[in-house]
Amino acid sequence: MIDPDGDKRKLTRRAVMVGAGGAALAGPVLAQGLIPSGMIDLGLPGGPSLRPLTPLFPGKGEMIVQRIRPPVLETPMTVFDQGTITPNDRFFVRWNWEMPTSVNAAAHRVAVGGAVKAPASLTLDEIASAGEHVEVVAINQCAGNGRGLSQPRVTGGQWGNGAMGCARWTGVRLKDVLAKAGVVSGATRVRFAGLDVPLTDGAPQFIKSIPIDIAMRDDVLVAWGMNGEPLPLLHGYPLRIVVPGWFSTYWVKMLATIEVLTGEDDSHYVAKTYRVPTQPVSPGDKDFATVPITAMPPRSFITSHADGDTAALGQPLTLRGIAMGGDAALSKVDLVGSGLELPCELGPDEGPFAFRRWTVTIPDVSADLTGIGVRAANVNGAVQPGTLGWNPSGYARNVIERITLRAQ
Repeated sequence: MIDPDGDKRKLTRRAVMVGAGGAALAGPVLAQGLIPSGMIDLGLPGGPSLRPLTPLFPGKGEMIVQRIRPPVLETPMTVFDQGTITPNDRFFVRWNWEMPTSVNAAAHRVAVGGAVKAPASLTLDEIASAGEHVEVVAINQCAGNGRGLSQPRVTGGQWGNGAMGCARWTGVRLKDVLAKAGVVSGATRVRFAGLDVPLTDGAPQFIKSIPIDIAMRDDVLVAWGMNGEPLPLLHGYPLRIVVPGWFSTYWVKMLATIEVLTGEDDSHYVAKTYRVPTQPVSPGDKDFATVPITAMPPRSFITSHADGDTAALGQPLTLRGIAMGGDAALSKVDLVGSGLELPCELGPDEGPFAFRRWTVTIPDVSADLTGIGVRAANVNGAVQPGTLGWNPSGYARNVIERITLRAQ
């Protein structure tokens, strides 16, 4: 949901500065590693499944540490049982390359160039005054969320299902920022780069692009706010791209350049990776056609109970969780498995790209509930499948996630 308040005020110092020098992340905290406060078992098949937990990253509560440098932090699934908006301090973190540990907001500029009439170098105030300030509630989800659950195991970060979060993003429309430079006729894509840099010489910079028609949507933002606060450094301070309904690979953080293209994008992270097969494939298949991963499919999760929990025999059982429609509004959620198919009641709607709560009550638990899950569908007719659509990168997982509850 967008709230066009028409406010074209300059960003407040609170929204663009943390202290006199912008935002800073304490380098020694990342460099010294972590002291685990415990471990968590992500239940990943076919390989190591234990991960450490740590509260030591600046501005973060307890997170699942997938990697320290560059930081990759997963949200524990218990967080998603607390509400549809994911708190900033529990929101997952994913950096492909080394992120700066400080940003000077006063000196920061965003270069807008390529196929434009008047290339520009914009300050944060100039970005903020490009158009009305809007708010979009949207899910940010890594394309590899749930990759660690793939069978057989695939390469890449072995996420559980916590590489996602939903926030209220505040900023200006990307199309209004582009208007400051003037997009020329024939533009095909808009490409973004941030301040992160490769760890090794010769490695490709993390650059992503979206089609021009997506860039011109009213809900695609250059954002500086996250849940009513300035973007935390770990989430891309001072500015990031927000593309509701699309995977987070396009949500470039620490935005530094915007480039308008008139042809295809041959950069590495569009042309070579973050791609999925154009048709079903099996392990061992080679030389198949691929396309860039873009929009998210519907997904849903049980958050009130975990696999192996107990349910009271002969009593009613209420389950709850979250669901998303992906690139379109959620239309329904059904509980399935163990001989059941029950419609779930949906909670408040905060917009087509947000999480929604669901609840359902099983009237009488008469036996173990084996392999139960929830199945989401969106208004465009996309429905979660009952079997995994395997691909060699583990992208876009949206198979029904099942658990078993023991009756006793």
